[in-house]
Amino acid sequence: MNSLSHKIEANPEFSFLTVEVPEGEKLKVESAAMASMDTNLKMKVRAKGGFKRLLSGENLFLNEFWAEGGAGEISIAPGPSGDIVHQKIDGNEIYLASGAFLASTSGVRLDTKWEGFAKGFFSGAGFFLIKCGGVGDLWFNSYGAVIEVDVKGDYVVDTGHIMGFSAGLDYRISKMGGYKSLFFSGEGFVSRFSGEGKVWVQTKKPNAFVWWASQYRRVERRNSN
Repeated sequence: MNSLSHKIEANPEFSFLTVEVPEGEKLKVESAAMASMDTNLKMKVRAKGGFKRLLSGENLFLNEFWAEGGAGEISIAPGPSGDIVHQKIDGNEIYLASGAFLASTSGVRLDTKWEGFAKGFFSGAGFFLIKCGGVGDLWFNSYGAVIEVDVKGDYVVDTGHIMGFSAGLDYRISKMGGYKSLFFSGEGFVSRFSGEGKVWVQTKKPNAFVWWASQYRRVERRNSN
């Protein structure tokens, strides 16, 4: 299967994806990421995971787009300022962090994989993995630029910097430096990878930005009288 015609512009900081959708093909897109589209494109809202998973925070909301009466073009803008990566899925599997998925063709199977209370809580609210398999095109986005790392052996990544990784890598989440480091140094939990495969690392971390920006927030002083 050939990749859909597409282009990625304004990378690596403000990437913008445009995809030509042939008639008869469906494109799954992250909710609210559509920026513009041709008038012959139609849309339907999908919730991947179902109601029970929605209650656990393990749901993935998608919009499906398809063209009628000929091919149509759609432009997609990810929420965070960063880069977009395109990967061809052909029997291989990629695991994405929950906020990294941007779009895929209909042949790519998406499945959420709950990481358990300890992993989900300690590595960030709502953290889970999306398992991407099948056949087709997959696009995912970062916060900041993207570093693609070829892992052979062991490798450690802060969980907030994980964008995705290929199947074949084992991983476990552990503390970095104990609880004092978690609360006082800004360092928290890391994923320890082992095996052989690829890890996509984003250069920025949302929690670190919030930590940095909080010192500039306006604090209203209450009148003691």
